[in-house]
Amino acid sequence: MKKRRVVIGMLGTVLDKRGKRANRWNKWRPTVGLCLHPDLPVDRFELLCQPRDAVLAQRVVEDIALASPHTEVRPHTVTLNDPWDFEEVYAALLDFATRYPFDTEREEYLVHITTGTHVVQICWFLLTEARYLPAGLVQTSPAHRDVTDAALTAAGTYSVIDLDLSRYTTLTSRFQREQQQSVSFLKAGIDTRNATFNRLIDQIERVALRSTAPILLTGPTGAGKSFLAQRIFQLRQSRHQVQGRLVAVNCATLRGDNAMSTLFGHVKGAFTGALQARAGLLREADGGVLFLDEIAELGLDEQAMLLKAIEEKTFLPFGADNEVCSDFQLIAGTHRDMPQWVAEGRFREDLYARINMWTFALPGLAQRREDIAPNVEYELQRFAGQQQTQVRFDKEAKAAYLTFACSPQAAWRGNFRELSASVARMATLAEQGRITLGLVEEETARLRQNWRSSNPVPASLPVKEEIDLFDQRQLETVIEVCRRSASLSEAGRSLFAVSRQKKQNPNDADRLRKYLARFDLSWEQIHADDEGISS
Repeated sequence: MKKRRVVIGMLGTVLDKRGKRANRWNKWRPTVGLCLHPDLPVDRFELLCQPRDAVLAQRVVEDIALASPHTEVRPHTVTLNDPWDFEEVYAALLDFATRYPFDTEREEYLVHITTGTHVVQICWFLLTEARYLPAGLVQTSPAHRDVTDAALTAAGTYSVIDLDLSRYTTLTSRFQREQQQSVSFLKAGIDTRNATFNRLIDQIERVALRSTAPILLTGPTGAGKSFLAQRIFQLRQSRHQVQGRLVAVNCATLRGDNAMSTLFGHVKGAFTGALQARAGLLREADGGVLFLDEIAELGLDEQAMLLKAIEEKTFLPFGADNEVCSDFQLIAGTHRDMPQWVAEGRFREDLYARINMWTFALPGLAQRREDIAPNVEYELQRFAGQQQTQVRFDKEAKAAYLTFACSPQAAWRGNFRELSASVARMATLAEQGRITLGLVEEETARLRQNWRSSNPVPASLPVKEEIDLFDQRQLETVIEVCRRSASLSEAGRSLFAVSRQKKQNPNDADRLRKYLARFDLSWEQIHADDEGISS
């Protein structure tokens, strides 16, 4: 059985009113004209109109009855105090859609989007695309100006819009390609084979584009926090989500009055040597992104002022009487264990709660050993671009370097920064653009020596009783990893990198804590001893 065609549309208070008396049949009126197409017979027209337009609606009903006797017209009164108010229009049309008795087995539906305000047209589209209206869209327009036939002029033209996006493979493929380019943008085209890191970057990309809340990047020094913050800014900038610039500062370099002045600015004469006023970095970041690297190193006074600036978008420059405004998006970075920092009173709990909505822990190079090979290639290409010279590994040299770099013996305490320096050293010393096996052996020896010198494993372990040589060597490794890790969880991830993959809910920190307890040791004790040695 052929389905009946039902059109739903809003009365056009301007276009449907065109013409007077008999002259109106020589004018294109969208609602009437839609019922004049022999190839698109309309069995019923659900005509929505406002109470004040009842007279015009009745005339349109009568004209459709004359021009298309088989078309039944059902007027529906819809009250809109402001037809340009999106919320009011959407709610009114949604109410109509939810109450209407659709019968998709016997009827097919078209929504006429030509008439009504632009807000009405947008709402029709949104409701139809969301399937509140099980319909297609029909767009009508006047006949070409060269048409002289009165009947064709009155009918105009029409086109039906299919909203089945699954049919548009080119469109969906482009959307997926654009989405993937965003993720690639953050990774700067560097390949990664680490599934965890890929998921992390994907989540950061979505947050960067959908939220203006602060982002906290944690992870060891050299893990790429500064680089990623820059890419987040560039991604937001490419989508026109920020108008200002990226302002970055390492908070570890700020001390005393200099910290206040650098961040919040000062007025002339605020302190000795303040010969001129200074805007401060927060003011410079207005409309853009402020990246505070090593935010945990800020003093408590600066933390209090920063919290106010984040929440209220206002702050008081050093020595000033009047507050100033700055609307910036914050990205913060730290290698510290922030919960521990808060527990020790070194970082304000309220500020941490404010910047902790989106926290992403960047893994160190030791947790992404499968990414070492592509990053070595990337660093070589970057060196070549900077120095305008081509450098390559000999085959056996490359194999030897990657074998060492990916082994457990490679500590990579400086993470990607240290890997970059290592590749740059070999490239600089390479004769005729060739990194030989000899250069690799020299570099690996240099790295081993640096790691031994910077963090020696004590000959006597801090245990209360003698242990087997097997346990001693194992414990030495555990202590070494703990000392070079920023947190208990990070150390656990490094030590249990393989076995944790087999657990549904791995708790690396708890597992490591229990292992240390077997020898009456704790994470805090190891780091306390380490600080004592350093001092």
